[in-house]
Amino acid sequence: MELEDRTISDLMSLGLARYEARVYLALIRRGSYTAAEAAREADVPRQRVYDVLDALVRRQLATTHPGRVTTYSAVTPELALARLMAVQRESVDRLERVSQTLAGALQPLWTQGQDHTDPLDYIEILRDPKRIAERFADIQHQAHHELLTFCKPPFVAPAENTEGIAVVRRLHRAGGTVRAIYLDDALDDPGTLEHVRRFAAAGEEARFAPELPLKLVIADSSLVLCDMPDPVAGAGSTTTLFIEHPALASCLRLAFHTVWTEAVPGAEAVPGTETEPGR
Repeated sequence: MELEDRTISDLMSLGLARYEARVYLALIRRGSYTAAEAAREADVPRQRVYDVLDALVRRQLATTHPGRVTTYSAVTPELALARLMAVQRESVDRLERVSQTLAGALQPLWTQGQDHTDPLDYIEILRDPKRIAERFADIQHQAHHELLTFCKPPFVAPAENTEGIAVVRRLHRAGGTVRAIYLDDALDDPGTLEHVRRFAAAGEEARFAPELPLKLVIADSSLVLCDMPDPVAGAGSTTTLFIEHPALASCLRLAFHTVWTEAVPGAEAVPGTETEPGR
C-alpha cells in the first residue's frame, strides 16, 4: 500500500490528477478493463470514472477498445512517462521564456529605481511599543565596543532584563564600555536601585543626574535609539527614532559625555554599585 501511495504521488508530480493516477495504475495491472471494472479496481467513484478515462485517453496514456462494452487499456509505462515528461518540459520551456521576457521588462525599472533613494532611509520611525522594545534589544545586541544610555521611564525592557545584563557582561569582558545615566528620582525607587546594582555587577558604570533631555541609546558611535517628546500632544506622548548615522551618533555621544561629567557616580549615590578600578 505504501508503494502504491508513493507511486500515485509521483504520478501526480508529473501532472496527473489523483483519480487519473489511481485509474492509470489500475489499468496497467491487466490487459483491459471496462469503466465499471476500472472504477472498482482504482477505488474511484463510478460517476467520475468516465471523465477520468476520457482524460487519460486525451493525454495518450490509455487507449479504448470499442465493442458491445467499451474497454480501456494503459499504454506502456515507458511511453506514458515519456509523454508526461514532454508536457512538463514544454511547460518549463514556456515559463523560462516568460521569465526571460519579464526580466527584460523589469530590469530597466530596477536600474532606474537605484538612482532614486529616500534621503531619510537611515531613519526608522517607531510608535508601537512592541517594535520599540524589539529595536532596543537589537541596538544592544549590535553593540561591540560601547553602549551609552540616558535611562528615563517608562522602560521598554522587562524588569529583570536578563538579555540586557548578558549584553553588558559581553561588552565588559571584551574590554568595552557600558555607561548609563539615571534620573535622581530613581534613587527613591527600590526596583530601579536593584536594577542599577545588578547592571553594575555585570559591568555597567552608572551615574545620576537631576534631569535628562530625552531617552537615548548610542551604540558604537553609529546607532541611535531615542524618544522625541511630542511638544503638541504633551509630555506623555513620544515618537521613537532608530537612526543609523555615525555623524549624528558621534554628536550625541559628545552630548552624553557632557552630562556624564556633571552626573553623580553611582558608587556615591547607591551603596553596592562600585565598579572595578579604572572603570
